[in-house]
Amino acid sequence: MDTIRPYLLFVIWVLLPCHGGSMVFFRSSGEEESKVSGGTRAGTGAALRRSKRGWMWNQFFLQEEYTGTQKQYVGKLQSDLDKGDGTVRYILSGEGADSIFTIEENTGNLHAIKKLDREEKADYLLRIRAVNRTTGLGIEPETEFMVKIHDINDNEPKFSKELYTASVPEMSPVGTSVTQVTATDADDSSYGNSAKLVYSILQGQPYFSVDSDTGIIKTALANMDREKREHYHVVIQAKDMAGQNGGLFGTTTVNITLLDVNDNPPKFLQSTYQFSIPESKGTGSEIGRIKATDIDIGENAEMDYSVIGGDIPDQFEIRTDKATQEGVIIVKQPLDYEKKKEHTLHVQVENSYPDPSFHHNSPFQDTASVKIYLEDVEEPPVFERSSYTMEVKEDADLRIVIGFVSATDHDAFHNPVRYSIDTRTNVDQLFNIHERNGSIYTQKFLDREESAWHNISVVARELGNPCCTQQSSRVPVYIRVLDVNDNAPVFDTFYEAYVCEYAKAGQTIQTVSAMDMDDPVGGHRFTFNMAPEEPAQSNFTVQDLGDNTAAILTRRSGFSRLHENIYQVHVVIKDGDQPVQSSTSTIQVHVCACDQDGNVELCSTTALIQTAGLSTGALVAILLCIIILLMIVVLFAAVWRQKKKDPLIISKEDVRDNIVSYNDEGGGEEDTQAFDIGTLQNPQSVEECKLRRDIIPEALYPQVRRAPAPAHENNDVRIFINKKVYENDSSPTALPYDSLATYAYEGNGSVAESLSSLGSANSDRDQDYNYLNDWGPRFRRLADLYETEDCNRYS
Repeated sequence: MDTIRPYLLFVIWVLLPCHGGSMVFFRSSGEEESKVSGGTRAGTGAALRRSKRGWMWNQFFLQEEYTGTQKQYVGKLQSDLDKGDGTVRYILSGEGADSIFTIEENTGNLHAIKKLDREEKADYLLRIRAVNRTTGLGIEPETEFMVKIHDINDNEPKFSKELYTASVPEMSPVGTSVTQVTATDADDSSYGNSAKLVYSILQGQPYFSVDSDTGIIKTALANMDREKREHYHVVIQAKDMAGQNGGLFGTTTVNITLLDVNDNPPKFLQSTYQFSIPESKGTGSEIGRIKATDIDIGENAEMDYSVIGGDIPDQFEIRTDKATQEGVIIVKQPLDYEKKKEHTLHVQVENSYPDPSFHHNSPFQDTASVKIYLEDVEEPPVFERSSYTMEVKEDADLRIVIGFVSATDHDAFHNPVRYSIDTRTNVDQLFNIHERNGSIYTQKFLDREESAWHNISVVARELGNPCCTQQSSRVPVYIRVLDVNDNAPVFDTFYEAYVCEYAKAGQTIQTVSAMDMDDPVGGHRFTFNMAPEEPAQSNFTVQDLGDNTAAILTRRSGFSRLHENIYQVHVVIKDGDQPVQSSTSTIQVHVCACDQDGNVELCSTTALIQTAGLSTGALVAILLCIIILLMIVVLFAAVWRQKKKDPLIISKEDVRDNIVSYNDEGGGEEDTQAFDIGTLQNPQSVEECKLRRDIIPEALYPQVRRAPAPAHENNDVRIFINKKVYENDSSPTALPYDSLATYAYEGNGSVAESLSSLGSANSDRDQDYNYLNDWGPRFRRLADLYETEDCNRYS
């Protein structure tokens, strides 16, 4: 072997499943050198044959689940440049290097140091590199190789569920699919039979079977009856190695429930049922209940009951109580012990939802008889009718019999019956009844116009044993009062007519109609005529229009209000019934002034008010308005008089200091037309004989304009206002809403200074009052009191 050529020669030990070994030497160029089998050369003298081929050394095979105590030998990797002198070092990298696989640096022997599981990882990709131990330089290129794990049968089959639940209808035919179970094996299905599964049933025969390949569970027995057995516990096994001996297996449980079908008819528990009830059971009352049984469940056990015959089938009915599945027997018609003491019924029960596929087994219905015995009960008298209707004329005399009521006692003793009228229905005591024969008669006179119908209640009581409670019953009696023509017709409303002064003869001034409280069978028929010896007969006439109305006509022209302004027209109204009733009604005719179109303009005072449409309320409202206006005028007059000013000083002789009230308000600081603010601020510096500008002066004096007072002069007022506002805002007793607070403030001093003599000098001569002449006529009297020689008075 040439060791100089830079080719890598690997020696690969392959551990076969039979645990034999073979070593193959390959150059990296792909030329096969030799083959040794079983550790011995195949032929020492045989000529070597060289051929080109690809790499075959790059796969190792290792069996999983190694249980030995030593490291598991995988194979040997060696370069043909390795002379075995320890100068070559082998380095392993890749998946599992140093943690699962190790390599001897000097020899290239590859080992597995852990037990491997193919189900966790089936192969590992590794890389080998040969380097010079001294220099660390590679002597061969890095090469990849793979270690594949050989599978062994170390995993048992596992089902997807530990417990399956399934159901199938009862009476299902053989082979009906129930459910399918599925198991899996983690072993390699491509290598041997480790993952080939076979299903079998361990428990549940002979009722069910399982398909060995698919795991489908089917019924294996016909006519399985839920009513006999409802639940089944089936155990299924899945075994690998195609079910051979030595294979691993897993099991699961399947709980199978048979579903109910309507395969059983309902059955009565008894063939005959008996009930005893009192005859007083009313219509719609429950007599008793019967019940049939059905071993099916759910809607398959729902039943319907019906009456199919009996001596009097219409006397009773049977209804189904869906909640309890019972038949409820109900009274359909009134019972009478005296007529029939017992009754027999034939009833039938059947399923509400029958299944036709099972009708061939038996009829899905059952019948039974019901005996009903009546018990005699002390009953009240029974009237022949449920109600009575009677008629009587309104002019009937007292104690006239209107009609009869009749009630009898159907009990065995046939006790006598006594009658009375319930006083609550006969408050006015218009009627009475004979206690023994039940005849009803009038006790007071009747009036149809007050009440056309009377409803009374008649009570019938039996005279039985005194120790027992008397039985009674009642019946309504409707009494109709028939009409008699006893009321005369009258005007249906109040009529008032108007005739113009220039009206012509034959002019209709009013149409009237009548009413009658009577109610004749053929309807009303009224006739209208002028009353005999009527004073206004020469002026007006009545014309019957034939439709229960009449027209009032003028018989002449030339009416005059000055001559007579009101006429009374008397009209006689008769009805058409017997006996004939009549009455005389009056209509007032007012003579009025009219315009050219015939519209009324002026009649009497009453007519004018009525024409204008002014009611009493309107007149009161007008009167109130007039009173209010008068009060306002009086109020204004009072205010005007109050504003009149009194003289400041009544007497010239009275020159003492006086407190004078001034009701006039100034225009404020901005109103400089009323006075000069500078003069008020400094009255001593005013020029003599200066005139006011708001009046026409009586004498002319030089005019001198003074500058307005600076703003800071009014700070005391502003400070006073701000102080009061602050006190009001912070006061706990202040009102919680906006309000007006009024304060009287005289200020720190007047711009005109004090007019009082309290603070003046000892005598009036020390004071200069000439400036009062400049204040105008309003201060003329004051200036006259303090006149000096330096200034002339106003003329």
